[in-house]
Amino acid sequence: MADEVVLLSFWPSPYGARVRIALAEKGINYEYKEEDLKNKSSLLLQMNPVHKKVPVLIHKGKPICESLIAVQYIDEVWNHTNPLLPSDPYQRAQARFWADYVDTKVPLFASLLIIHRMFNLIIWCYLLILTLFFGCSLEYE
Repeated sequence: MADEVVLLSFWPSPYGARVRIALAEKGINYEYKEEDLKNKSSLLLQMNPVHKKVPVLIHKGKPICESLIAVQYIDEVWNHTNPLLPSDPYQRAQARFWADYVDTKVPLFASLLIIHRMFNLIIWCYLLILTLFFGCSLEYE
């Protein structure tokens, strides 16, 4: 129990996946607790009272919030095996650059893709209504 590790996350979260991958790479046994983001557990609210978001890594009863911080913590605490970052300072900086890039840029692209798909769905529904109720025949690509 002294080295107990718990991960609070939500399965589709890429940030939670990042922490799960780091734990797997280090060979760390942990308890996974799935969070319902619409009905957050008291444990999540207690362990991350500021942001109330996943993932939260709990080690020895102490919470580590934010995925990149959790990954860095994992690498520092379990430093005896499988380093997660290169030993060369420049290569480490490059790895941190790309991790930050994914955090700041990729969610934006994903959001834009979702908005684009929603817009297409709205247009499709509009055309369906025109066709069904008004007999219009419009083409949309």
